[in-house]
Amino acid sequence: MRAFSRDFQDDLRDLMRWRRDVRRFRADPVDEALLAEALGAFSLAPSVGLSEPWRLIRVDGAPARAAALANFEAANADALKGYSGDKAARYAGLKLSGMREAPVQLAVFSDEETDKGAGLGRATMPEMLRYSVVSALMLFWLAARARGLGVEWVSILHPDRLARDLDAPADWRLVAYLCIGWPEDNTETPELERLGWEDRAPRLEVLTR
Repeated sequence: MRAFSRDFQDDLRDLMRWRRDVRRFRADPVDEALLAEALGAFSLAPSVGLSEPWRLIRVDGAPARAAALANFEAANADALKGYSGDKAARYAGLKLSGMREAPVQLAVFSDEETDKGAGLGRATMPEMLRYSVVSALMLFWLAARARGLGVEWVSILHPDRLARDLDAPADWRLVAYLCIGWPEDNTETPELERLGWEDRAPRLEVLTR
């Protein structure tokens, strides 16, 4: 097995720290070759039974983007109703989507009926397909960040509505809606942490049984 230097390990830790969610993008276009390089990380990702269930739709057209944005705005209004008082005011002041600015937007799905992998490893845990997609997403995120790109995972969406609007196959389930582009600013501290929404846990607690 290949051994990695201490310098590489430190760089990798820095990359993970800088991975953070980006919601504020510049309008500059993303070079297609650079994007393709980052997307190549999907082919390196682990997947249950080597099923490679990730399916991507690039959301480029004005009607598709308008539908996705309207979806977010409706879901965000619904989410706001779940808070009250100071928390509601804080929530209303957060920028929770870069969908208006991000030059590249991708809807990432899990193919729940893929034949690839012949079902290995998912008879008892079928959700492993979606976990596999998440693993691929994280590799892509790090690859994008290493090239200076920022990525946002928009989770405030109605997934079934988005799938219909994008005419996704019936067996696909939405895992992530990604906004990708050049960050407006560069900081390793997540915006939600900077704005006092929540603090990062100081350490990982591991239970022993």
